[in-house]
Amino acid sequence: MRAKTYVEDIERALYDIRDADASIYKTGAGLTEEIIRDISARKNDPPWMLEFRLKALETYHKINLPQWGPDISALNMDEIVTYVKPNAKQVSDWSEVPEEIKNTFDRLGIPEAEKKSLAGVGAQYDSEVVYHSIQQKLVDMGVVYTDMETALVEHEDLVREYFMTLVPPKDHKFAALHGAVWSGGSFVYVPAGVEVKIPLQSYFRLNAAGAGQFEHTLIIVEEGASLHFIEGCSAPKYNVTNLHAGCVELFVKENARLRYSTIENWSRNMMNLNTKRALVEKNALIEWVSGSFGSHVSMLYPCSVLHGEGARAEFTGVTFAGRGQNLDTGAIVVHAAPKTSANINTRTISKSGGSATYRSAVKVTKNAPFAKCSVNCESLMLDDESRSDTLPVMDIEGDEADIGHEAKIGRISDEAIFYLMARGISEAEARAMIVRGFVEPIAKELPLEYAVEMNNLISLELEGAN
Repeated sequence: MRAKTYVEDIERALYDIRDADASIYKTGAGLTEEIIRDISARKNDPPWMLEFRLKALETYHKINLPQWGPDISALNMDEIVTYVKPNAKQVSDWSEVPEEIKNTFDRLGIPEAEKKSLAGVGAQYDSEVVYHSIQQKLVDMGVVYTDMETALVEHEDLVREYFMTLVPPKDHKFAALHGAVWSGGSFVYVPAGVEVKIPLQSYFRLNAAGAGQFEHTLIIVEEGASLHFIEGCSAPKYNVTNLHAGCVELFVKENARLRYSTIENWSRNMMNLNTKRALVEKNALIEWVSGSFGSHVSMLYPCSVLHGEGARAEFTGVTFAGRGQNLDTGAIVVHAAPKTSANINTRTISKSGGSATYRSAVKVTKNAPFAKCSVNCESLMLDDESRSDTLPVMDIEGDEADIGHEAKIGRISDEAIFYLMARGISEAEARAMIVRGFVEPIAKELPLEYAVEMNNLISLELEGAN
């Protein structure tokens, strides 16, 4: 009998360790005006932010759930707690973080990564940032890296100018939800001409069961400046639904460059309904590097709006869907100016009945002559139970555009396995080599510590059995 080969699920033991509930306050479950006012009061919002939240709540109730994509009918907002305050104040010294919370971030390697390769770190636990730091030399250069609540006090004019202008609450139901209940997140401002040569990183950990996390990330990279920002997220597994509906807004000004790297490793009870968007000005560059591994359901499509002549976007992503997962991921590019260009390169892997969908939208407006866009998506199914779909949309309004799309969906080739085994390699190792090679173009784009994490997450140990 031909040997059956099994690919292990992503090893989650490290991420599924639960802490005892250390919260000192939680809102009631559900979504009401009273809860919004409560969150706003506890945040000491200025009046305009409270008004913004309440209008977003009105918008939320007016918008229907999306009628496409994965089934999210299991999400019941009446059962979700939207704000959980941990028993910790924000500090800039890890020794001052409460032991049980610090232990979590120690296990995840955040303090160690900060020592070795990061210029600043933010760590959010449930609904609040509990640790934040930035190297003094960056402060001296005028770089601002702080949590959103602090930014709302110390840089209110900037926050008010940009906050949810790129992702307005009316965009979709979960953008409206975010606008109403957002809490925590990161604010970064890089002045004109400043190069931040060492990455900044924010890590978001949701510990509470039956809760949501709604962090807001706002990054402004001024003319001629550059930045690499890294985002990580994880949560332990519970038997109730958790929700992640964060929002990322990136403003990349003329001749600036921003790389935004993410590893999303949520637990299998998580609904990950995140929104990420970048506005890219003349001759500027946005680079997305995205890894989607966890969650029960994901709907995630980072969007690049190429707003200035010669603006560019690069998107590199990998998605791994295992048993019980429906991960619907991809990218959106809007060419809205002449001579803009974009490359989208993705890999998806599905196993054990998991479903991985690549969904993209490329729009070329009439204002974007000589636009170029190349889309390449490859999918690998590791058994006959799994599913992989490719759903590209091309909307081209002009005549002078160069747009290409290539998709490939398949299984591990028996011929390739035979070729490697004929050279003395075991079947299990042959399959592992092929899968490692499949994701290698993505892994090499990640910063070192996240490439290591991705290899650990994929954990492609194969077992042979008769």
